[in-house]
Order: sequence, then structure tokens, then C-alpha cells
Amino acid sequence: MSTLTDLLAEHTKLSGAAVDHLQLVVAEWQLLSDLSFADFLMWVPLDDTTFLCVAQARPTTAPTAHPEDVVGSTVDVEEHPQLRRAITEARICREEDPRWHLGVPVRREAIPVKRHDEVIAVLSRNTNLAVPRVPSPLEISYLGSAADLCQMISDGTFPTTEPSPDVHTSPRVGDGLIRLDASGAVVFASPNALSAYHRMGHASDLVGVHLAPLTRSLIGDPFDATEVAQRIRAALDGQPSMRIEAESRRGAAVLFRALPLRPRGSAAGALVLCRDVTEVRRRDRALMSKDATIREIHHRVKNNLQTVAALLRLQSRRTSSEEAREALAESVRRVTSIALVHETLSMSVDERVDLDDVVDKVIPMMSDVAATESQVVVRRDGKFGIVPAELATPLVMVLTELVQNAFEHAYAAGQRGEVVVHAERSAKWLDVVISDDGRGLPPGFSLERTDRLGLQIVRTLVESELRGSLSLRRRPRGGTEAVLRVPLRARR
Repeated sequence: MSTLTDLLAEHTKLSGAAVDHLQLVVAEWQLLSDLSFADFLMWVPLDDTTFLCVAQARPTTAPTAHPEDVVGSTVDVEEHPQLRRAITEARICREEDPRWHLGVPVRREAIPVKRHDEVIAVLSRNTNLAVPRVPSPLEISYLGSAADLCQMISDGTFPTTEPSPDVHTSPRVGDGLIRLDASGAVVFASPNALSAYHRMGHASDLVGVHLAPLTRSLIGDPFDATEVAQRIRAALDGQPSMRIEAESRRGAAVLFRALPLRPRGSAAGALVLCRDVTEVRRRDRALMSKDATIREIHHRVKNNLQTVAALLRLQSRRTSSEEAREALAESVRRVTSIALVHETLSMSVDERVDLDDVVDKVIPMMSDVAATESQVVVRRDGKFGIVPAELATPLVMVLTELVQNAFEHAYAAGQRGEVVVHAERSAKWLDVVISDDGRGLPPGFSLERTDRLGLQIVRTLVESELRGSLSLRRRPRGGTEAVLRVPLRARR
């Protein structure tokens, strides 16, 4: 299904600013839907008699009137005459008698969406009347607030572009709603809003209390207390605000957002949405603590591996056997490669590794080793990207072994050459080709039957840890290519 922007671009000639305004309406209208206990549909005219539905919202506070997807459908003026009336008369048009839709009685209202004195679309507020509702203070307050906001849409004063609404992380109607009169006194507080203030330390009812000074007295941090109180007062003066989070003296964390109510330009108070996020923040802190612990473990493992590498170097200096020294040097290289991965993980926040960064640290180390025996240089071509931690260690081990294998067997002492580590990445695969311009594979070489320890390690890691594939082949212009393919999908 096409997006709102796509439908508007295809079927209308609205300006970019008008489209942005409709996007703002859609960003805010879940609030309207929940307060109205009704579905909202956005219609744009295709011609004088036909309207296209370009967006749809369903309430979380009542049964929907439209279980089907209406976006992309059309209606004519005879079927929904209020849409044309709302545009021509630039006012909210209410339907007198309910209509039946899919066996459900539905009451419809048409609300013009105005921007700079021009009606650019129409909202249809459709209420499911199948479930009888008993008027209650909550329902009366919700519907009254919805009526004011809908009138502000018709006036062209809601929503506003400044500041950004930040609605995706803002409190919602069900989280807690407080209605203030023009003086800032509470005239209604939903049960969840009352509970949030109880958690903050206010033991009694909220009705009749001036909310701004009360909230300021409950918040621990003086700056946050002043900021929240100022935003509530600003909403009473007609200025919208973004959400803000504050912590009470008792340690309760609450999100606030204040909305002005000014139907037809007259001050009618404000809405304050609030949400108790104390448990969410507690879990966030626990996760941050656990994440810090994991990073500290990686840091200590890295330090321990560096100690092991230092001990192996010390042992190598005390060994008279050339073969033993070479074996210890290879062990130092392998341990150092693993230590580099843990060093990267100790600075990561999500157990993922930037493999390009690790490879760029390993390559100079490999070049230093090669410089003592030959004039071979090694370079990286392409990008490995970000990989999960469980892939990083075996993958770096495989790369270092294959590069080291090229140094040891592709070139004679003092010979010049170049080893290229080329990486290509798709959505499912990481393809790596390590190529050299050396002497090539010996006759009868078989990767499966080789007795070289490095290649045996590589085969084991590729098959058991990486679940990938590896092949060695001759290059057409001389030299050898090691072709590695590793799946990037989640391992089970």
C-alpha cells in the first residue's frame, strides 16, 4: 500500500508545505482518535464529487468502526455529503442520523483541515455506536478535549510546526491525561495520571489544584522542576511543547507533554499528558550496568590475552630451536588477533564489531612480520562492515591465517609482492577474496588434505564457527586466491 506522501503526490497538487502539515496531523491524530473513542479517516478531493482516503487511524480506547483497511478507497458526495460541505463551508459538519457500516451503526462527522485559511483535506470522525456508553467524568472530559482539538484543526491552529511534536515517544491518552482550565487548575485527572502523581509524592486528589506549582514542588532537580512548570504555563498561554522527562524527589520518573486548548482562538485551558516511566528507567539502568559489565569483561580478556602474548614472546627469546621460535611467533600473532577483537568489543555498546577497524589494525601487524623476510605489502579493498561479536573472532582469525599463509608460501625471501584483502557485502553474504601475485599453488595441492596447521585451523573455523565456505584457486595472471563466503543471517 502506498504511503500518505505517495498518495498525495499521485492524486493531488498540494504544495510541499501543505503535505508537511497533513503529515503533522497524522502524527498527532492518534491522540484525537483515543480522546474521541472514534476512527479517523483523512480524505482529499479528486474532483468535485469524489474523495480519496489517504490515511486511517483506529482508537485504542473503543471498538473500531472500520476493521477493514480504508486507505486507497474512494467515496462520492452522495455517499458522504459532509465531506464536500466541510470544504465549502470550512466548518465541522455533523451527521444527524447514524449510518450502518458492515452491520455496525456509525456516526460520522467531517472536520476540515485548514492551513493558512485554505482547507487542504477533510477528517472524518467515525464513531462505533454498537457498544452503549454510559457518560462518565472520564468520557465527558475526553470528548470535550477532543472537540476543542478538532475545532483547532478546523481553525488551522493545530497541530503546529514549532516545536517538533516528538509524538512517537510522547505520553499517550491511556498513559495519563489531565485537563486544566484557563487558570491552570485541574478540572479532570484520569486514574493513570493520578497514579503517576501519587508515585511522585502527591497523596491527595488533583482536581482543583494548580498543576504547575504542584509539579514544580514534587520534582527533585531544580532545573527540571522549573522547566516542567514553565512548559505547563506556556501551554496555558497557547504555546505547545515537546515532551520532557523529570524525576521526583521520591525517585519516580515521569514523562510530561503539555498541549494548549484554544478553540476559535479563545483560551480553554490545556491538556497535560503524563506517563510513569519509573520501571522503564530502572530496567534501562540495569541494562546499562550489564552492558558496562560485559564491556569490562572484554577489556580484561584483552588484557589477559596481551599478557599471554607477552609471555609467549619471552619464551620465544629463550628458545634455541628455530622451529619452536616460529611456532611461538605464530601463536603470538593468533592471540594478538583475538585480543584486537576483544579490544573493539570493550568499546562497543551492542556486541557488534566494526570489522574494517579491526582488519585495519591487523594489516600493519602482518606487514611488519612480512617486512623481515620479504618486500610484500598488504592492503584492504572494499568494506567488511559491522558483524556480530560471535562472527568477529573466527573471521579475524581466518583472515590473518590466510594472509600469513600468503606471506609464507607465495613469495621467496626478499621478493616484492602485494596481498589484497577484498571484501564485498550483500544483505545475506560477506564475500572475501585474499589474493596474492606470488608463485601460485603447488601441483596437486588439496585444501582438504593439507597438513599445514594454519590452513587446518582455517578449515575448522570456516566450517564449524562461520558456517561458510572456502576455496583456494590459481589466479589467471599468476598467484593464488583464497575465496571465503560467510552467511550474515542469524545463526541458530
